[in-house]
Amino acid sequence: MKKILVILLVLFYCSAFSQDKKKSFFKPYKLGFLYNYGTNENFLNDDPDYDYITKTYKAQAFYKLTNWKSFEIELIVQPQVQFLKHQLLNKWYVTPDQDNVQEKIAEFTQLKSMNLYGVEFGFSGKKHLFKKVDLHGTISLGFNYIDTRTERLAKGFTFNENFSIGLSYETFKNSYLYLGTNLFGHVSNLDFKLPNDGYNILGIEIGYSILLK
Repeated sequence: MKKILVILLVLFYCSAFSQDKKKSFFKPYKLGFLYNYGTNENFLNDDPDYDYITKTYKAQAFYKLTNWKSFEIELIVQPQVQFLKHQLLNKWYVTPDQDNVQEKIAEFTQLKSMNLYGVEFGFSGKKHLFKKVDLHGTISLGFNYIDTRTERLAKGFTFNENFSIGLSYETFKNSYLYLGTNLFGHVSNLDFKLPNDGYNILGIEIGYSILLK
């Protein structure tokens, strides 16, 4: 699965660079890369039942959509992989009415390394603040596959939702450094499978992007 994702990311970038802008509506005007570190242990949401940490790597393609008042509205397409750590802290979260209770407690209370693969679609509002500095607010929805089950989420298909805010700075001509925070992140599956309590995180983000000619 990891090899497939790497191949898809390479093809994603190659196709974006190779297409003729005049002939293809689908060519982005900017490409980037984003790293996010998030955890459930934060001042907004610290669930004592479990620990959850994510390190997320996203490729980014930016498309201009429209202008609204003083904001530029963009679509950001983000293939991604998330490397996750999870551990159940409260063994009584696995209730006696479930099947194989003791086996599940023994499994879920172990520290787990998991992976999530997917693609996320973000809608970003960008506002110019100062020379070379822009404010960004982004809401996004992703479609993913998670490779390990836990007491909170079944293995398989999931959704993720995010809300982020941050600042970008034009470091060099046509290139930008982004710093921000993932104020809210959630992963669940809309009850396609049970359990579906999901995970909530708050994170920090750093990214870099370049304009395409």
